[in-house]
Amino acid sequence: MQYRPTAAELLTALADLLDDVLLPALPPALQHQARVGANIARILEREQQLGPGAAERERAALAVAAGVEDPAQLAALLRSGGTEDLEAAAWSALVAVSRDDLAIAKPGYDGWEGR
Repeated sequence: MQYRPTAAELLTALADLLDDVLLPALPPALQHQARVGANIARILEREQQLGPGAAERERAALAVAAGVEDPAQLAALLRSGGTEDLEAAAWSALVAVSRDDLAIAKPGYDGWEGR
């Protein structure tokens, strides 16, 4: 049984408190620290919600790309002179992993298209 509020809900409440209540009441010299605190709480909230799925997709992407379980194994394969097919598969896997990381750390940046 999951008790309420969840960790993600508590982090949202903290971020809202910092942004909406405390920030306007703080002197300008302390407002930046309140914004940083709110941003940290929002990142942690997204980590709670998105992190487990991102970790599972990373394991799956590495397995599909190279049959490995962790990024260090993939790096070792690439350093040992992987094939063009391995490099292309690794690129696709690493882009997907990076998108998931950005969705947690900096939403909006995860939609980048290009090389």
